Amino acid sequence: MGVMGVVRMHEDELDIDVSLVDRLIAGQFPRWAGLPVRRLESSGTENAMFRLGTDKVVRLPRHPRAVQAIAHELHWLPRLGPALPVGAPEPLGRGEPGDGFPWPWSVYRWLDGHNPEPGRLQEPVMLAGDLAGWVTALRRIDASQGPPGYRGVPLAARDPFMRAALADLAGRVDTVAVTKAWEAALRAPEHTGPPVWAHGDLMAGNLLVADGRLSAVIDFGTAGVGDPAVDLIAAWCLLPAAAREVFREAVGAGEAEWARARGWALSIAVVALPYYWDTNPPVAANSRYVIGEIAAETA
Repeated sequence: MGVMGVVRMHEDELDIDVSLVDRLIAGQFPRWAGLPVRRLESSGTENAMFRLGTDKVVRLPRHPRAVQAIAHELHWLPRLGPALPVGAPEPLGRGEPGDGFPWPWSVYRWLDGHNPEPGRLQEPVMLAGDLAGWVTALRRIDASQGPPGYRGVPLAARDPFMRAALADLAGRVDTVAVTKAWEAALRAPEHTGPPVWAHGDLMAGNLLVADGRLSAVIDFGTAGVGDPAVDLIAAWCLLPAAAREVFREAVGAGEAEWARARGWALSIAVVALPYYWDTNPPVAANSRYVIGEIAAETA
């Protein structure tokens, strides 16, 4: 099959199939050639994921904006992963551009588990404790040489994006209630302590659970140092109200940090919603869930 039949452009996004992955593996990692390759269904927007054999996974960026995360993860995961209480992606190889694929890519060890589903958690209180323990462990890692976090900036930096998204969502969500919650978050004092490590994207799609307990955290492309409040977004992106309080107490979040965290969760959901409303129903549904949870909490 010709390359153009394998990699097709949709604006700046690549559509990647099994035959391309087969060729990339055979050409660059011949010891794994012939292992079965199966595409994994995912609502993720950054990478295409393929299971390789039984114990490996191949990740290929789907657009140029996702490329930088490859080198970032391969550099920092060996330093962060061993200090964390549950599984983290273990890099096994860095792939290079080839066979019509234009960017670097990566191979990791397979991690068992499945994504939790907001509103349908098996053990929400125990999961809240697991998440708090994970966040606390990450924050304890020496951050003195860490890179700036993708979302480690002051919350006010999100304001222009929020206003534009709210204009796009007029008539589709309660923009009055959302604006009220957002402006309350903006009034919270900024982080004044030392920068600490944060994952930056602790949403359901980047968490794996087994028997209701946290088994792994994946996708460290946004990890870096800055305001740690961003890692508390899991409280609204995943946990129900009762478990949310368990999480807050266990992680020791004060009023200002909690308010900033709520603002981060709200802004991520609101900015994503108009973009993915029609193109990615799972992401859009999660955004609506988060907006509903915060609206109910701040009414």
